[in-house]
Amino acid sequence: MKADVVPVQVMGISPIDTQGVAVLIGNDEKVFVITVDTYVGRAIAMSLQGRRNERPLTHELIGLVFTAFSISIDHMVINDLRSNTYFARLILKAENEVHKKFVEIDARPSDCLAVTLQAKRPIFVSREVWDEVEDATEILEKLKQSPDAEEAEAPDDPLFGDDEDDDQDHKDDQDK
Repeated sequence: MKADVVPVQVMGISPIDTQGVAVLIGNDEKVFVITVDTYVGRAIAMSLQGRRNERPLTHELIGLVFTAFSISIDHMVINDLRSNTYFARLILKAENEVHKKFVEIDARPSDCLAVTLQAKRPIFVSREVWDEVEDATEILEKLKQSPDAEEAEAPDDPLFGDDEDDDQDHKDDQDK
């Protein structure tokens, strides 16, 4: 990997309000926060714990489609930060008996994180973004010391809901 990217991982995840989740990304040097909606936050939390729904959610479905067409995720890069909005690239590899092809797709970092974690592939941040982001290591340390630290990361936390309840909620929504 080129020197213009920094390897990182998801260091923690915590609800911040009823509509958002803080995903703490970094390494031993620095941590920064990306805010995502609760739906993607739930997908990220489930990927971190290696859990799947009985029926595939959108990010799981994408992974199944990739597999069906012999496409794999090579890695992702959070490559830009403009007006407090992060941008990312998902690097896919398609390989068969005829060719090997890499494709970069522009996508929201939250979606990239969900599918990349699910596939257990590397996460990188461009050096430019890394140098620009504010260090949030202190937030991570507070999160680790919080009595709710384990609960905040668990997919069955009230923020994330119970898989069965989610299925029922979707059925109820369809009935309305």
